[in-house]
Amino acid sequence: MLKTDKNYRKIRVGASEIGETDEEEVVAGAVVGEDSADFDLGKQKISSWIYFCGVLGIVLFVLDVAWIDNSTGFGKPFIDAVSTLSASHEEVAMLMLTLIFAIVHSGLASFRDKGEKLIGERAYRVLFAGLSLPLAVSTVVYFINHRYDGVQLWQLQSVPGIHQVMWLSSFISFFFLYPSTFNLLEVAAVDKPKMHLWETGIMRITRHPQMVGQVIWCLAHTVWIGNSVAVAASIGLIGHHLFGVWNGDRRLAIRYGEDFEVLKSRTSVIPFAAILDGRQKLPKDYYKEFVRLPYLSITALTLAAYLAHPLMQAAVFAFIGSFFPYIPVFGSWSGKIHHPNTA
Repeated sequence: MLKTDKNYRKIRVGASEIGETDEEEVVAGAVVGEDSADFDLGKQKISSWIYFCGVLGIVLFVLDVAWIDNSTGFGKPFIDAVSTLSASHEEVAMLMLTLIFAIVHSGLASFRDKGEKLIGERAYRVLFAGLSLPLAVSTVVYFINHRYDGVQLWQLQSVPGIHQVMWLSSFISFFFLYPSTFNLLEVAAVDKPKMHLWETGIMRITRHPQMVGQVIWCLAHTVWIGNSVAVAASIGLIGHHLFGVWNGDRRLAIRYGEDFEVLKSRTSVIPFAAILDGRQKLPKDYYKEFVRLPYLSITALTLAAYLAHPLMQAAVFAFIGSFFPYIPVFGSWSGKIHHPNTA
């Protein structure tokens, strides 16, 4: 089979009908992975996105009843149990919550191949989300409610330009974080979930964009907040994603074998390293890989959130309470809610 397009070529010589051995030759510089952020509106089915919205609504309802609502859910007892282990040290509880989430999330990811063989791709995705999502919500909620607690280690918010640097860093981080959800329909198991071998776009910069994005986000917010809770959250999240670098490469090597080794040889974990040392050869029109609807959507949403930030600060709790009735219990989960006058 011969596949050719404008920017890349991949040549495969397959087995004949009489059982000849498969052979494969990858042209130097050819892409062995998938084209990331390739979103064609013409190929989208309205029914799939309606189904996606329905699934999202059901997930939020179940999450509310089973985890967030104090009268029926297990979220408050879970956070209370973790908090009692370090009653006066919010940073310890923050680190423990992050560690619990990391163990469950990475553990389920590690057993994905075996799990999918046992119960199928969609069922395993439901199991994965059903266990990971509540723990993620608890961890995020605890951080939001306690991000200004702990020991203040430094105070840099009044330094000229620090706010702009922090916002720009957060803005950039979302472009790295996004590839983890290139296919929203697969995330919700509307389409059959797959383990993708992405290679274009942001993957040319770093093979692990989610880790890079998380590091950027954590460093920016830790510098801005400057206390022990922020440091604990960053240590936990960055540690989790660094483990994910090793674990992700291991899983891709098992799944894709030689194709992954080819991709690994011309990409890097450290941003831009493979480009600078010549292992990553950029096509002349590489910028077109970023001028796509998913990246444009991220840009628009991030800018809109920033422009609306003053209004969001003034009305965030009232808005959330009216739009998502289950959110107000966040305060009772931790005992108090901070109304920040900063970021």
